[in-house]
Amino acid sequence: MIIGLTGGIGSGKSAAANYFVELGISVLDADHEAKKALDKNTKGYYDFLSKFGDQCLDDNKEINRLKLRDLIFNNPSKKLDLEKIVHPIVRSSISTFISKASSPYIIIMVPLIFETKSQENYDRIITVDCDVELQISRATIRDTQNEEQISNIIDKQATREDRIRISDDVILNNKSLDDLKGQVLNLHLKYMELLNE
Repeated sequence: MIIGLTGGIGSGKSAAANYFVELGISVLDADHEAKKALDKNTKGYYDFLSKFGDQCLDDNKEINRLKLRDLIFNNPSKKLDLEKIVHPIVRSSISTFISKASSPYIIIMVPLIFETKSQENYDRIITVDCDVELQISRATIRDTQNEEQISNIIDKQATREDRIRISDDVILNNKSLDDLKGQVLNLHLKYMELLNE
């Protein structure tokens, strides 16, 4: 069983994923794979340079993620160009991960399942959801962005309602980490039961 784990920025996806890992479940972070796809001296890096030039490179000739985010944030055509480079690499990483994973079920953490219309790639979808105010406060603590920047990111992502509509399971992450851990454990037990039917 392949499960997609999604949620908006600051919702607690990574914390939930870490609890699944503690339960022995194989988890792949698609965002991490997308970042690796543009690492220096990779195919994605050279494809990026041929499409975008060196405008986003830092002094070490590595891609500066903040410059890149600024470049694509309000430019849909450049965002699409970037996705054409990164998405095939990420899909390949996911396929390799799935073929090698040995846990009873597998979780792929994909923040943009709804936006990429990729829900058909998963047997089940979990959305980690929380109040917008919590999203903003968590993300500003974790990231180097202010509340306005985080709000802009939230506005560009799918709505909470959209994500929940495509989900089989929802983790409401408005309380403590212990509460989150308990919800993850309950889902784990549910999935193990489903696998044994």
